[in-house]
Amino acid sequence: MNIAVLSRNPQLYSTRRLIEAIKEKGHQGRVIDHLKCDLIMDEDGPSIFYKGEQLVDIDAIIPRIGASVTFYGTAVVRQFEMMHVFSAIDSLAITRSRDKLRSLQILSRAKIGMPKTAFTNYSKTENQVLHHIGDAPVVIKLLEGTQGLGVILADTNKAAKSVVEAFESLKTRVILQEFIKEAGGADIRAFIVNGEVVGAMKRQGKEGEFRSNLHRGGSAQVIKLSRTEKSTALKAAKCMGLAIAGVDMLQSKKGPMVLEVNSSPGLEGIEKATNIDIAGKIIEFIEQNALKKKLPKDKINA
Repeated sequence: MNIAVLSRNPQLYSTRRLIEAIKEKGHQGRVIDHLKCDLIMDEDGPSIFYKGEQLVDIDAIIPRIGASVTFYGTAVVRQFEMMHVFSAIDSLAITRSRDKLRSLQILSRAKIGMPKTAFTNYSKTENQVLHHIGDAPVVIKLLEGTQGLGVILADTNKAAKSVVEAFESLKTRVILQEFIKEAGGADIRAFIVNGEVVGAMKRQGKEGEFRSNLHRGGSAQVIKLSRTEKSTALKAAKCMGLAIAGVDMLQSKKGPMVLEVNSSPGLEGIEKATNIDIAGKIIEFIEQNALKKKLPKDKINA
């Protein structure tokens, strides 16, 4: 098969590992910068041109779409889907997962454990919102934040109100979330491929840091998930429509609480912590499903 990795940087660990795994499985692999793709629609059907070349021989794609280019990136993925090319990650699922508020609403509807979360349109009602989620400390998150950026811990109700008012003065949307103290600045990343947890790690924030992101200087170690943690992660990925996902959870007194379901989870941290060939498992998933994607035109959803 000819498999393309949609990535803006071929030197990134995840991109390199996927290309290596593609070749190790005996397939042809290439990196395509999705921002350099031209999408053409006419009476002959949808097509894609990349650096002047029409892409006609791609059997499957692995989207690695950055949060800052979600709109155009998912448009490219959707165009491939319209051309009957199998995508390891569904375009609609990427869009759904990137909308923090929408994804939390979906998780809440599915009755999945999560920190109590509030969203308001008017800062003067902030004290009422805090009443719903409990007193400070409270976590305040930008709706567009990634990798721990735009996440603030407010120690007092007054500080929380001031932070929200400051963001709203800049026309920036935020959510307020219950602070899970017993998590101790750590979280769990469960990596899911095709309805199976293929690896899990516990990430610990550096001293004095409540965010556990590896990009923020945190550390990671392999962990064995409990039955409840595993079922929670699988349910979260399924309700988001993601065959490949990184589900981030907190360990709390009430059980696992889902923070986020990531549609482009990085491979470096999980592979190094677990010594598991996650990239290879993604290619195996594509091998099992790519040929099934050859659907008649009337079965393609817009």
